[in-house]
Amino acid sequence: MKIISYNVNGIRAAIKKGFVEWLGQANPDVICLQEIKASPDQFDTSVFEELGYKYHYWYPALKKGYSGVAILSKVEPKNVVYGTGIDYMDIEGRNLRADFEHFSVMSLYLPSGTNILRLDHKLKFMADFQVYIDELKKEVPNIIIGGDYNICHREIDIHDPVRLKNTSGFLPVEREWIDNFINSGFIDSFRHFNSDSDQYSWWSYRAGARTNNKGWRIDYNLVSAPLQDKLKRAVILPEAQHSDHCPVLVELA
Repeated sequence: MKIISYNVNGIRAAIKKGFVEWLGQANPDVICLQEIKASPDQFDTSVFEELGYKYHYWYPALKKGYSGVAILSKVEPKNVVYGTGIDYMDIEGRNLRADFEHFSVMSLYLPSGTNILRLDHKLKFMADFQVYIDELKKEVPNIIIGGDYNICHREIDIHDPVRLKNTSGFLPVEREWIDNFINSGFIDSFRHFNSDSDQYSWWSYRAGARTNNKGWRIDYNLVSAPLQDKLKRAVILPEAQHSDHCPVLVELA
């Protein structure tokens, strides 16, 4: 089972940049999308069905052109859950879960903290999400949370840890949270297989950041500990350029 997570930074824009053709070549069983920025009535979803993704679920934000997540699958899920039941999260369309026979997959788009108000919002989201997942794992112990976490975990995950130490996405409080979140029973699937530096999933559009690989690793497939023996490989796919992010893949046996 191949699972990809990809912040497409606008599904309609990504489609115009060749996303559908790329998806056909990458051919995951399940793909989690973040920041779709559209409702499914605003674009042609049949192009995904033609690729074999007969089961596609879209959870846009109430605010037009903002946020939103999706899951596309070749395998029919047993159950699909939209949101968390926490109002302020759900109006922004940030969580979508599909339950399959042996595990569940969640598409997550964790807020950014671009200013003090949004940082406070992000910190509240992080705290409440931890509590939500702690409870969810009692019912759904085998879960993969793929998404844009908007946090670099360690210095190896960001191109300039010294200068960016006071920037949201790499603040001590954010790094502590994701460290605790992983240690609460998850495996960072990419780091499980790869300890190399200069491995990133997001680059600013400014100053040739992607060309110069001045990036951040903020997209993860976190796999719950009971699935550790099923992990086969995990990679970042920087050659896909339909967004300022790139896809991250995990494969389970």
